[in-house]
Amino acid sequence: MARKCDICPFAENPGFQAPSKEDCAVVKMHRVGELQVEAGRPILEEGSDPQQFFTLLEGQALRYHTLEDGRRQVLNFLFPGDLIGLEPIMLGASSHAVEALSPVTLCVFDRAQVWKMFSQMPERAFMLTWQVAREEHFLGEALISVGQRSARESLAWAFVSVWDRAGQSGLVKGGQMPFPVRQQDLADALGLSLVHTNKTLSRLRAENLVKWRDGVLRLPDRDALARVGLVDETVIRKRIYL
Repeated sequence: MARKCDICPFAENPGFQAPSKEDCAVVKMHRVGELQVEAGRPILEEGSDPQQFFTLLEGQALRYHTLEDGRRQVLNFLFPGDLIGLEPIMLGASSHAVEALSPVTLCVFDRAQVWKMFSQMPERAFMLTWQVAREEHFLGEALISVGQRSARESLAWAFVSVWDRAGQSGLVKGGQMPFPVRQQDLADALGLSLVHTNKTLSRLRAENLVKWRDGVLRLPDRDALARVGLVDETVIRKRIYL
């Protein structure tokens, strides 16, 4: 049974900025329902013109672009609270695909109502648009990694970034978090070969900086790993959600 907006999983999460009562009423009015997608199934197809967009409520997903030779460039890892499918509404057909990494639950909104909904809560809509643009930051930082960071620094940066975002979404519990991606996905996100990624990850494991096995990630010393990855320790802003 679909949950009600009154029991939204993000409402009590300190990592998110709760909407005003007025904005909450607007979201509730325009919310269509919920959709569940199995692991490995597409949520958004590249080149499609979807009639719905989503908030990821539960689970994890992967945003990627398919290259001409069939390989894929991983653009970002998606966690609860992330928006999916808003870009095609703004720019036309989707330039990327989104795949469920685990079973996911999506909050569904009708594309035809997006502008009406945003016009009824302009301040929150602006903040959401800013946030969506900023979420491309992972790819931008990854490109910096390709050009400036060593493989060790790149992997360290990626694990800390994923850890911090997952923590904000409420996924880090008991010193660990689910991270059901393949080493190939991480290599694709950072522009590294799988062999180089595997060797570098082995060194980080030997240094007891990363523990990643069977889809579960642990960072025994997150701060030490952040220093290795040259992570910019700016204050993490509270996230906005629909």
